[in-house]
Amino acid sequence: MPTNTLQIRTNDEVLVITGKDRSFQGHQRRGRVIGVLPKEQRVLVEGINIMKRAVRQSQKVRQGGIIEGPGPIHVSNVMLICPNCNEPTRVGYRRKEDGSKVRVCKKCGQDIDE
Repeated sequence: MPTNTLQIRTNDEVLVITGKDRSFQGHQRRGRVIGVLPKEQRVLVEGINIMKRAVRQSQKVRQGGIIEGPGPIHVSNVMLICPNCNEPTRVGYRRKEDGSKVRVCKKCGQDIDE
């Protein structure tokens, strides 16, 4: 049975590599992960896959109208950007001396989790 752990976590910077938000006027789209849905293997990225929704007026909470927010995007459509070398990279894992598991950048070899 596969585990539901993802290589991308909240507050990681990612690059969109496929889909409708891949590029905007020739520039590749980057964004910060604001949520992770491991069971669906999807992530919510700030400013990517913006969806509009009609919301009915609520008596307590909010006024009605059309609200915008990021929609989930599949984790295979984004690539992690290494905070050390600032390059999109694949993720490897390494065990530290104390036994904890750390994500490692495949390009520069540095630890992603600090």
